[in-house]
Amino acid sequence: MIEQTLVILKPCTLQRGLVGDIIHRFECKGLQLMGMKMVRLTDEILNEHYSHLSSKPFFKRVKNSMMAAPVIVCCFAGVDAIHVVHALAGPTNGRMATPGTIRGDYSMSSQENIVHTSDSPETADAELKRFFKPEEIFDYRQATFDFLYACDEY
Repeated sequence: MIEQTLVILKPCTLQRGLVGDIIHRFECKGLQLMGMKMVRLTDEILNEHYSHLSSKPFFKRVKNSMMAAPVIVCCFAGVDAIHVVHALAGPTNGRMATPGTIRGDYSMSSQENIVHTSDSPETADAELKRFFKPEEIFDYRQATFDFLYACDEY
């Protein structure tokens, strides 16, 4: 099934000049970029986005890190995109991430770990609605689509 999912390229990604490299990794896998924009996250949106962490002692550090510079929010689509994107990112702690994953190749931190990715269909739906208006996500057929999947895979 074709799914859409959210990827946030964190401030550390912009500061380190890795935006093109990271987007390239998702595109090389065969994921389709459906929407992308640069935004500056606010305290209000981060309180909503990371509400599940609000009682944790590191919550303020997370918010400060995410407000250190703009971020780039992306919508990627593909068959099982949520799982594929999450697997490409690797475990949250970059020091524990396997080489070959984005965090395994680019991160030495549990916080400055390059990307945020949605972890379930419910989360992806809520996060995409949080960061994108419907008209900011573009539905189009990628020219390479028929060469990415067998006809019975989608």
